[in-house]
Amino acid sequence: MDLRNIAIIAHVDHGKTTLVDELLKQSGAFRENQAVAERAMDSNDIERERGITILAKATSVEWNGTRINIVDTPGHADFGGEVERILSMVDGVCLLVDAAEGPMPQTKFVTSKALALGLKPIVVLNKVDKPDAEPERALNEVFDLFANLGASDDQLDFPHVYASGRNGWADDSLEGPRKDLSALFELILRHVEPPKQVARQDEPFRMLATTLGADPFIGRILTGRVESGTLKVGETLKALSRSGERIEQFRVSKILAFRGLAQSPIDEAVAGDIVSLAGMTKATVADTLCALDVETALPAQPIDPPTISVTFGINDSPLAGRDGSKVQSRVIRERLMKEAESNVAIKIEDTPGGEAFIVSGRGELQMGVLIENMRREGFELSISRPRVIMREEGGQRQEPIEEVIIDVDDEFTGAVIDKLTGERKGDLVEMKPAGAGKTRIVAHVPSRGLIGYHGQFMTDTRGTGVLNRIFHDWAPYKGPIQGRRQGVLISMENGVSVAYALWNLEERGKLFIGAQEQVYEGMIIGEHSRDNDLEVNPLKGKKLTNVRASGTDEAVRLTTPVRMSLEEAIAYVDDDELVEVTPKIVRLRKRHLDPHERKRQAKAG
Repeated sequence: MDLRNIAIIAHVDHGKTTLVDELLKQSGAFRENQAVAERAMDSNDIERERGITILAKATSVEWNGTRINIVDTPGHADFGGEVERILSMVDGVCLLVDAAEGPMPQTKFVTSKALALGLKPIVVLNKVDKPDAEPERALNEVFDLFANLGASDDQLDFPHVYASGRNGWADDSLEGPRKDLSALFELILRHVEPPKQVARQDEPFRMLATTLGADPFIGRILTGRVESGTLKVGETLKALSRSGERIEQFRVSKILAFRGLAQSPIDEAVAGDIVSLAGMTKATVADTLCALDVETALPAQPIDPPTISVTFGINDSPLAGRDGSKVQSRVIRERLMKEAESNVAIKIEDTPGGEAFIVSGRGELQMGVLIENMRREGFELSISRPRVIMREEGGQRQEPIEEVIIDVDDEFTGAVIDKLTGERKGDLVEMKPAGAGKTRIVAHVPSRGLIGYHGQFMTDTRGTGVLNRIFHDWAPYKGPIQGRRQGVLISMENGVSVAYALWNLEERGKLFIGAQEQVYEGMIIGEHSRDNDLEVNPLKGKKLTNVRASGTDEAVRLTTPVRMSLEEAIAYVDDDELVEVTPKIVRLRKRHLDPHERKRQAKAG
């Protein structure tokens, strides 16, 4: 059977996963009456809640006797470790662009990787039936983007179709019949070359592992594209590391191939196909699985370095162990090591005491997703403020700079530019109108300056701004950046908060807790209206008297407390504070709960 391997790349929310759902439906991968969740490819709970794709997933469809393997890739730069390796498995890319928004930063990130690998893109102008769609402008912007990224003449001569993924049609022209996706299927068959590996059927078996998974029944699974040869179940292979060292020898217990949404067992893997193998115990991502007589490893993609680090520690607060079942440092370490194995963009280091671990990765979103996954699995953790990783180059200290692209209503541009260029040491690169009453701002800002900025940005733009960011380059250290300005309100007692006490504290600042909540000494219960920390008593009840005056017994009405999401809390805390994360709740606390210890540390620091 003819084969085509293609990746779908797009910016977040440009309709990539929805389009793949339609391709599956129209190729007959689903039965007519099969119940399929919307966005069937986003199978992970967090992906469904946030509407983003985190893990790359493969599927395959058959069209007129050709099998098309389709890989759905993440759009966020935080998960770029996935994208680079995925693109090395395919022979073509389908770039999906929203006809109203045009190419966006994450499109740029993935597209630059695809062009550098020499892949020839097909451009799909999606959502052309939106009222504010401007497909021709979007098409010109894609051309400019390719030119800026150094595309070859071949790559610049890209074919394109107009589509509406949600309504399930794609046509070569805007005046097309708008019936189905056959124009896109035909274009893929014409434009994407069959895998070159097909010609290497007679050579020894070799495959580069690109993603790692696990199955409760068959154990460790490695997925990749077969570079040469054929493989039958039961044959013996060996695994080579990137440098060519032998890792292990194993018997292949199962070969799985993508058929529709499911992975089905097959008897034989052939060169060019994307398959998953089971049977190994140690081999991991970027290793070469090959026949016993092969001596050299396949070249693997280098991985971009991590840009931020966060300390994961055990939860040692007075309320530890009430919600979660996994609280020991040994269990936390095992879980983090398992994560680092399958996610090559993450690095784990032990700290001297062994009670905490430094986890380095690509960005706050990636860290937030890892912590969220762990808390759902029953872990309790204490998390530090993220730190940006610096590097030394030629005796000079350098820090990562990110390109930030912001779309805001015109009235908020002043506030946004002021925050980015003033307080956060950014450089304004470009500012241009972006449609009705909106402005697009492009700035280069140090990664340090963006930690915790998103919440402030949403406040400044009243929730209407859209912010996208991507790693740009390294630059000389730009000096200190001011952190949070306000101090915090710290509980001085252990117990249950009292409404009357909180009511009296409202004039001191914003509260993070309500009445009848467990608090402990050293826990942060609110933000002080001034710049210093203040110790307060949220347990202090009302003194009872034998005199009853009118109005004395009126019910206390409290302002609704500010509830922070996990990412907001991590970005909010200062260096001497921690976020306590349990399966049920997120609390803020001081690193040292005892006030005398805090004073001692402040003097020493």
